[in-house]
Amino acid sequence: MAEELSSAYKVRGRVKWFDPAKGYGFVVADEGGPDILLHVNVLRNFGQSSVADGAAIEIMTHRTDRGVQAVEVVSIVPPERPETVLLSDFAEMDPDAIRAAPLEPARVKWFDKGKGFGFANVFGRNEDVFLHIEVLRQSGLSDLQPGEALAMRVIDGKRGRMAAEVLAWEAALNS
Repeated sequence: MAEELSSAYKVRGRVKWFDPAKGYGFVVADEGGPDILLHVNVLRNFGQSSVADGAAIEIMTHRTDRGVQAVEVVSIVPPERPETVLLSDFAEMDPDAIRAAPLEPARVKWFDKGKGFGFANVFGRNEDVFLHIEVLRQSGLSDLQPGEALAMRVIDGKRGRMAAEVLAWEAALNS
């Protein structure tokens, strides 16, 4: 590990794809070159179990005989999305009011990427908070694992309490 850190170098790029079920994905460096392996354990050390395709990412990398791989995630910025409201729950809400909602600590109860939704619980409350896949994508995530710690902006949607923004716990601490 000490050898890895002594030869590590910082790279900025975009997530080409990441599959939490496989446990890895690849990053394309802004300056070109070979794809860079991003293992789920490196991502977990940053506090996330997934990352959205197209997200801007800054990583520390190390060249090995098998190619270049990430050894540390420095930062992740969600992919740019059109400023259109994707969910009807947000259509009549003021975007500034949504952004002004406090970040609340929560834990994932369950999430099914195939179904496109799941639920989390805000610490200290029994109620379920709805998590929609599009909100995850806008937040730069692609999947969630049961028990994963999050910070969420929660609103009262048409169908009850729902997350309007989701951040990995560690990312929220740095906000």
